[in-house]
Amino acid sequence: MSAAGPSTDATTTTATRTDDGLHSALDRWFHVTERGSTLGREVRGGLVTFFTMAYIIVLNPLIIGTAKDADGSFLGGGRAPNLAMVAAATALVAGVMTIAMGVIANYPLALATGLGLNAFVAFAIASQMSWADAMGLVVLEGLVILVLVLTGFRKAVFAAVPSGLKTAISVGIGLFIAFIGLVDAGVVRRNPDASNTPVPVGFGVGGELQGWPVLVFAIGLFAIIVMMVRRVKGAILIGIIGTTVLAVVVEAIADIGPSVDAQGNVNPHGWGLNVPAIPSDWVESPDFGLLGHFSLLGSFERVGFVTATLFAFTLLLADFFDTLGTMTAIGAEAGLLDEAGQPPSTQRILVVDSLAAAAGGAASVSSNTSYIESAAGVGEGARTGLASVVTGVLFLLATFLSPVVEIVPYEAATPALVVVGFLMMLQVKSIDWDDWEIALPAFLTIVLMPFSYSISVGIGAGFLTYVVIKVAVGKAAQVHPLLWLVAALFVLYFAIDPVQQLVGAN
Repeated sequence: MSAAGPSTDATTTTATRTDDGLHSALDRWFHVTERGSTLGREVRGGLVTFFTMAYIIVLNPLIIGTAKDADGSFLGGGRAPNLAMVAAATALVAGVMTIAMGVIANYPLALATGLGLNAFVAFAIASQMSWADAMGLVVLEGLVILVLVLTGFRKAVFAAVPSGLKTAISVGIGLFIAFIGLVDAGVVRRNPDASNTPVPVGFGVGGELQGWPVLVFAIGLFAIIVMMVRRVKGAILIGIIGTTVLAVVVEAIADIGPSVDAQGNVNPHGWGLNVPAIPSDWVESPDFGLLGHFSLLGSFERVGFVTATLFAFTLLLADFFDTLGTMTAIGAEAGLLDEAGQPPSTQRILVVDSLAAAAGGAASVSSNTSYIESAAGVGEGARTGLASVVTGVLFLLATFLSPVVEIVPYEAATPALVVVGFLMMLQVKSIDWDDWEIALPAFLTIVLMPFSYSISVGIGAGFLTYVVIKVAVGKAAQVHPLLWLVAALFVLYFAIDPVQQLVGAN
């Protein structure tokens, strides 16, 4: 007995020192304590961010994996969709680049294939060339943005933006993701009689909330709200997991099914994105066959220099400002912005984001960009890149565990987005609403993001309005030279269709 005691104590002491050493190393590398966080908060934040954006693993294949290119081929070169291959590559790139964001930039920001950008690549670009050519354009766009970052141009543009507009960007994104949450949950829906009424969207189905999935969403939303008001740690993560379990139980009892089945039949009372059910297989071997299937300059040979350039410019402009807005919003929510409204390690954040855009094209999953859903993790307490590492590792695991990811329906994940939208809305009080020269551009920035379903449109409208007002009141000298350039680029961005017609690119 006496001989066993010291041995056990020694083992316990060694294990304790090892744990303390790992804790200290992580704390020092990521400045966890310095930023007022804890390892537990970072892990919870990383988990929450993953669960709020894991839908991209399923949704991206449905967007780019089901669209044919100009040659009639699906992504990967076949005559039939290979969604599993697209999902594996989507998760892989998201995992690698999100870990890079955490380790290199130490920022609680996750990256994955950009929604909107992927649809543009699938339906506007690939429809006029091969998938390899289209992804080559995405790689080029990412490399150009990287050059702009390394030369300091992208950061300089960010610094030239007035603080009021930066705040408006954060608030607008908050409303945008809350709107996304409500739409994905089925609380807000497109009006089926839009041609006969001026009301484009409505409340639920026929003005009523119908179906078990919407009830599950409501229960999840109120559960998170109550826990947050009562200061329960891990409220958002607990809400997502608990609501998912409830969804699985409800589906097992009621057998509701998807909102759109394999034959395209619509069930307005069905689940969004995934039907919650315990999977028969928990692990699948990933197929990374898409990696490297791109042609860097093939698009210029296929559709001509002007058309290819315009496509690349449209991608670049949307990517350029989406990230600026997203990283500002995340920094504001986390309390990480400096006096100039800039997050720490801005240059590193932008470098990683630019590399992610190119990596997405190189892996044939479209441009990867920073995700505003990272705000859900920040709302859970994440303040450092450690949360991004956790999210990235989960994405890598998801390449093998796609059946587990597919358990979570929209209705279980979107309550977190609505709550985070509220948290980001709180910043609106810092805008000087008595100064119309900044209040009007800020207002347009805020409202156009959710109404147009585009971060870039809101930013562009705000920038243009700011410049126009300053000129109109005789204060053009107050406009930073870079804002003049950006405003001119947004004029071209908004007028891209007539410009394409003018040069014969349509």
